[in-house]
Amino acid sequence: MIIARSIDEVRQALNASSRPAFVPTMGNLHAGHIQLVDRAKPLGDCTVVSIFVNRLQFLPHEDFDSYPRTWEADCAKLEAAGCDVVFAPRENDLYPEAQTVKVHADPAMGDILEGAFRPGFFTGVSTVVMKLFMSVFAGKAQGVAVFGKKDYQQLMVIRQMVRQFALPIEVLGVETCRAQDGLALSSRNAYLSESERNQALQLSLALRALGRDALAAAGALASHLPALEAQAMAGLRQNGWQPDYLTVRRRRDLQAPQAGDALVVLGAAKLGSTRLIDNFEI
Repeated sequence: MIIARSIDEVRQALNASSRPAFVPTMGNLHAGHIQLVDRAKPLGDCTVVSIFVNRLQFLPHEDFDSYPRTWEADCAKLEAAGCDVVFAPRENDLYPEAQTVKVHADPAMGDILEGAFRPGFFTGVSTVVMKLFMSVFAGKAQGVAVFGKKDYQQLMVIRQMVRQFALPIEVLGVETCRAQDGLALSSRNAYLSESERNQALQLSLALRALGRDALAAAGALASHLPALEAQAMAGLRQNGWQPDYLTVRRRRDLQAPQAGDALVVLGAAKLGSTRLIDNFEI
């Protein structure tokens, strides 16, 4: 397994590859990340995983400095999974000068939900993903990038970016990997205390209940939805959560649903000091 620390090094490592399969991560890898690697491997001639905690997507009060970094364990897991190249740039390698040129997501997609509660988040995400793509796929006629559906809105933003910039990259979304009890795996689950971990599934259960209620409303969903969402939020609050949103949207653009739309239910809420997100296509 090759470890590349700079853009030049990763491009050199991929010199003979005609179709890289790429999994971008921020490290602190768990079974969900390894599932992405497993899905990526047969899709390209070289499997690349990046490990980079991207300062641009953290707000000043968020956990950039304390975000868990588990380099040795991550490398061991990736080597066992058959990863070919680990791209682990230092901050000065990826951002050798202040990143004043940035990629801004379409506000209709990037300023709602996560974007509304974390202003600038999707600018940071889009900018770093574009830079990682240019590092890994430069000079390639084609490639594939694999993302988890747990970050559903992020996946939508990246797909739109790839489409509108005509990048020769297939973006594959992989179903969320869950613990045995159904909790979505997340690096931030490590922040939960034992009692909080026992409560954490309540977000997923609330989203599933909201989804069932939305399907039951059928043609009257538009008129019933605000009350259903408010009820779901209130239920979490009663259990000690601080919800940002629990909502039903149409899958294709995350806007308010209309009759006949394919739907997704999404939510974000804090339990103690830990903010969790989840979603289900319904």
